[in-house]
Amino acid sequence: MHDNKRSGQQRLSRITHTEGSAVVSPITWDGSEPLDLEAVEAIPGIPGEYLALTGRGILFRLKVAGSTATVVDYTPLPAIGEGDDFESFALVAQNGKLAALWADRGAGERPATLYAAPLTFAAWGQPLFGAVTQRTYRAAYPTDSGTRHISDIAVTDTGRLVVSSASDAGDDGPFDSAVTAAGRVTISATGRVRVALAASPTLLGAFPQYKIEAVECLPGSADALLGTDDENVGGHARTLPACGA
Repeated sequence: MHDNKRSGQQRLSRITHTEGSAVVSPITWDGSEPLDLEAVEAIPGIPGEYLALTGRGILFRLKVAGSTATVVDYTPLPAIGEGDDFESFALVAQNGKLAALWADRGAGERPATLYAAPLTFAAWGQPLFGAVTQRTYRAAYPTDSGTRHISDIAVTDTGRLVVSSASDAGDDGPFDSAVTAAGRVTISATGRVRVALAASPTLLGAFPQYKIEAVECLPGSADALLGTDDENVGGHARTLPACGA
């Protein structure tokens, strides 16, 4: 996901990783162009389809085939708060139900706001949200004035909530970031979503000099794939064993 803002700039790429190498290839965006994409998530049970979120809260449903991503529909998130700036989005499937989680990233003294809601789809593809709940979250690390308390979120198959936090002092850094086990997410048989934040979140890894803005649990693995946006320094990807039970 590229957070580009100008018309015609690249929005999506595919990273193909094999032992000892990684190949990056562009994906063509077909449809209304988004401004400042920040997060993307595969839709459980619908191969080749994704939801992608912009910083201001516009959610795009995409169908990816080969090297093209076609816009199926798009809609604003519900319950957007004044000043919200989104960098994270996750989907959770439990008990035959689906839920979405997203967060205003927060900034320094202002904590992040984590939102959650049941999710269904209209016959024509539009995402439809149920009742929205929200929780505040403050990172235990990093803690400086440039901290974005939630820069991305992921949820494991067992409901473990994994959060990345990042500090950004400007395009030349310095950067700092961490990945934390922040709590659990459950969906009842009736579709009710519950987010329980841990009283003492567990730090899974700290990464000085890097600005982690993406965390995704790899299918069938206890590893998370981490992605950084280190501005003028470039970007990096690596794994971390963060998605166990």
